[in-house]
This record gives sequence, structure tokens and C-alpha cells, in this order.
Amino acid sequence: MHLTRQHVASGACQARRARAAVVAAPGGRPRHAARPPAATAAPEGLSYKAAGVDIAAGDELVRRIQKLNPSIGGFSGLVPFGDSFLVAGTDGVGTKLKLAFDMNKHDTVGIDLVAMSVNDIVTSGAAPMFFLDYYATGALDVDAAEQVIKGIVEGCRQSGCQLLGGETAEMPGFYAAGEYDLAGFAVGSVKQDRVIDGKSIAPGDVVLGMASSGVHSNGFSLVRKVLEVSGTSLHDPAPWGGGITAGAALLEPTVIYVKRVLALHDKVPVKGLVHITGGGMTENIPRVIPKGLGVQISTSAWALPPMFQWIQESGRISDAEMRRTFNCGIGMVAVVPPEAVAAAKQADPGLFELGKVVTGSGVTYV
Repeated sequence: MHLTRQHVASGACQARRARAAVVAAPGGRPRHAARPPAATAAPEGLSYKAAGVDIAAGDELVRRIQKLNPSIGGFSGLVPFGDSFLVAGTDGVGTKLKLAFDMNKHDTVGIDLVAMSVNDIVTSGAAPMFFLDYYATGALDVDAAEQVIKGIVEGCRQSGCQLLGGETAEMPGFYAAGEYDLAGFAVGSVKQDRVIDGKSIAPGDVVLGMASSGVHSNGFSLVRKVLEVSGTSLHDPAPWGGGITAGAALLEPTVIYVKRVLALHDKVPVKGLVHITGGGMTENIPRVIPKGLGVQISTSAWALPPMFQWIQESGRISDAEMRRTFNCGIGMVAVVPPEAVAAAKQADPGLFELGKVVTGSGVTYV
């Protein structure tokens, strides 16, 4: 059964997408973290690939797609529309949904769904206009679906956009009992002279970071593996503290950075923005840095949150693997000229000064 949900908004218009947003290969980046003790639960260091996610295969697919359509590769797609660009992005929630199923808690994954797309399109400087969702399941649980949609509505409220419509697909035999999958699609706009594209980034520019709320919506295949090998239940008290269960802590929704980023963009010249999702800093920052330049990140610039410390120690995960799998405490990165750093911190006191742009390539950690 397919149920199309449409809402009519004043001034809404249809537009085709020029470039599809490309989902980065799964990954993340930690800062400094202590070496795990010899008595940790995993006999060998865990990796994202061992948990079932092949980053190399994802990278290869992106390369093949770029051969078919060389214009793709950014966090979102842009198409000219008058004196502006329409900016579109799409994403899902991934295996974080497994935790929602096990916890029977469905009211926050909708926030994650909105966050993953609107955080992508805001990296172009675009303000989200509207959002569409796709909800697919084997047998429709109306109560669970209602909770998911409530989360989507809340995510749209936080990001200042409208839930324009969606699709509910009931496909018997396709999904396990009690499970569903989600996809989201966001469209926004930005004036052509306000686009953030990274082209003006130069050596000496400063890399600033915004804190994450936790794992956000990437890396959960590895999180679930760490829970398994450590013998930790989602219903147990979180081993890293906080006074709530592990499941409740891990289901903390992805931060929606839209209003914070746009406010910063109004105050200082933001040259580049990076949504730290799959691929972490290691793979995502180079997507906005011009060729011939790299980024040097100071691992002492921020503290690795206790949740990530526990994940790393319990899974005996290397620093490099952590950096390619988890956000490790930073969910959004902004690149600004050095003379704008003071004004940026005054406008947004929660910013971390993570590092700087250098001649070279890739991301190095010092």
C-alpha cells in the first residue's frame, strides 16, 4: 500500500534537481583518546568493515556515479532559480533505527531524518524551505508511524522549514515485523551572491567546530557491534555515565545546525561549511577544500566525549578508525579567515577552534 501525503503551501513551487547530494562513505573522526586497556571486551580491534559497512565499496560507488554525472559530489545539489539557487539534499537515518525498534521509542528518529538533510543543504548557505519524507514498512503500525511523523514535524520546526508532504509505503513481506525505513528530502534556497562553496579557502584560514549531541546518525552498525561484544544492553545504565540508559543516550537526536550556521554566516565571512557525517573530518573536510590545500586539526582542541571514549575502549578501535566512523564530538565545521575568528567566537561562543588550512592535502591530526 502506498499512501501519498501532500500539503499545499503558499508560494510552493516545483523544481528539478541539478546535482544530487552524495552521501559520504561511512566514517568519523575522534580527537585524542586514551589507548584502550588490554582487558577490553573485544579480543581484536573492531572496525566499520568488520561490523558490515565497507567504506571502500562506498567510495568506489561514488567514483562510478561521478563518471555518469560529473557534477555531483557536494553535500547538496544546486540549480539556478532567478537570482537564487534552489538547493536540495536527501538522506536517511541508517541503522540507528534498530535502536529505536529495540527501545520501542520512535519520537526522535524523525528529528534525525530532518537533520541529516537540512544540515547538508545549509553547508551551501541555504535556508531550508520544505521537507518531504518517505516511510516504508511491512505492516503499518499507526502509533509508531505517528511518533515518527511527530519527530519530523519537530525537526522541521527546529530548522524553520515546512513539512510539505510524504509517502507511506506498506509492503508485506519486505521488512521484518515491527521495522520500518525512512528517507528524507529537503529543499532550500540561497541568493547566488551568498553561496558558500569553499572556493576562496586559502592557507591560514581557521577551522571552527560546533559540538555534536552524540553519535548523531552515522556509525551505528559499529556501535551495535560494540554493544554486542561488551555485553551491554540498551536498557542498561549508560556505562559512560549521564544517569540514563545506553539506549536513551544513543538515541539522542542529531543536532540541527541550520539557525546557528545561518546566524554565523550573517556575522562573519564563512568560506566553507562541512557537515560531519559518514567519513568524519578525514573524508568530509577535503570535499570543500580546494586542490593543493589540506587541513591540520589539533586533537587537543576539544575533549572526546565520554560516550566515544567508551566506544573506543570497549571496541578496541584505533584512532584512525574512529576518525573514519564517528563524529567524535564535532558535528559541523566552518572555515573562516583568521581576521574573522574573534567576531565568529563573539557571535557564537560555543565554537571550538580546531585547526587551520595548510598547503598540502587531506586532513592531518596533531
